Amino acid sequence: MEAHRVLVVDDDNYIRLFLQETLEGKGYKVDLAEDGEAALAMVADNPPDLVLSDLKMPKKDGLELLKDIGTLEQPPGVIIITAYGTVETAVKAMKEGAFDYLTKPFSITEIESRLSRYFEINKLRRENRDLKKQIRAQQVRTDMVGESPTFLKVLGIIDMVSGSDAPVFIQGESGTGKELVADAVHRRSDRANLPFLQINCAAIPENLMESTLFGHVQGSFTGASKTTKGIFEEANGGTLLLDEISEMAIGMQAKLLRVLQEQRFTKVGSHKPIDVNVRIIATTNRNIQEIVNEGKFREDLLYRLNVVPVYVPPLRERINDIPLLLEHFVSQFCDKYGKPTKTISTATQRKLETYNWPGNIREMKNNTERAVLFAGDADALGIEHFFPPEIPTHTGTSPAINGNRTIAEIEKQAILNTLESTGQNRTQAARILDISVKTLRNKLKQYGLESSSSTQTASS
Repeated sequence: MEAHRVLVVDDDNYIRLFLQETLEGKGYKVDLAEDGEAALAMVADNPPDLVLSDLKMPKKDGLELLKDIGTLEQPPGVIIITAYGTVETAVKAMKEGAFDYLTKPFSITEIESRLSRYFEINKLRRENRDLKKQIRAQQVRTDMVGESPTFLKVLGIIDMVSGSDAPVFIQGESGTGKELVADAVHRRSDRANLPFLQINCAAIPENLMESTLFGHVQGSFTGASKTTKGIFEEANGGTLLLDEISEMAIGMQAKLLRVLQEQRFTKVGSHKPIDVNVRIIATTNRNIQEIVNEGKFREDLLYRLNVVPVYVPPLRERINDIPLLLEHFVSQFCDKYGKPTKTISTATQRKLETYNWPGNIREMKNNTERAVLFAGDADALGIEHFFPPEIPTHTGTSPAINGNRTIAEIEKQAILNTLESTGQNRTQAARILDISVKTLRNKLKQYGLESSSSTQTASS
């Protein structure tokens, strides 16, 4: 194993040379600095594993050096050397982050003991961090099932960005698991034990969006009876998921961009800036470049968000994963409902593999739960358990006979069937389809059906 590097900082040349000879004799690599300023420059240029610093020095004393080192991204440990009369100051240094202190005069045994203790504890801390990362990685692998190349690419990106704070922009159809990817990115990051909050940008009225994001002060607008925190403040230190970011109003996009650039915001009705440290993950189920081209989404905001792009493939692009996912969900729901593990008949498996799954993994998960319940005591699950004839499917047709339909046709039929089954209740239909009411309205306009449906209300 490579020898640990120790930086000795003392204005007394005799002490510096004594410590250098002693530590090198114990197998350490030793650098020397005669004051705090020189030491800080050395730490910034080539950080040692440990700093052994005198407390009283000209130019920059040990306490000032300790504080400056503490501002570095990955600060080394610090042990303070102090004379007998300044032990109280050394204790103060420990409160500022020093690992330990040595009182002059000290013996070689004391020096060796302090350094050995530091590196043993530091090793345990590092092993503990590594173990937590392994556990989080295993949790991700457990929740995310698949081995197709397109899916493994997603897992590879999650692994790649886990140690960074880079913004992540996730695109994919509804039901593909974008939120699961966002959760995996958070849980594998160093922010895993800090807040992970999310908002659906399509579900918040435009006039409430700014307050929702940044909070407001009492009296800032009608109904603002008290000062509240926004989700940025609540998520400080952690991760914030902006779901369906493409539905955010263009004016609000400009304010969001400024916050992301400056890492600070002000509450509605306030002039006092608040610093914030939040990792941003954004998702959309739409073609974001088309929306940019239409002038409905700011290109500069997209550049800011799209540092790490992730495309989550639909099930039709990862057909080889369908058997694995079905097995995973069948096992999950048999355990949930206390049923013996069920199998899927070969004929049913083939039909499910050729089905388009317009609702993707979410649809598969829901239908598998239904199948386990509807199968009762049967050992094998049949197609009638996944798609009971008395329950309309998104496509209004059997998985066995829809192979020649385009995705656009399937989507349109799913929307029309769902509206029919809910009595034209748009709010309920949007909830079932897992899209926003605004998206549903846009789809109806696209089909030329908005005028005929506009008389129906969206009330629940």
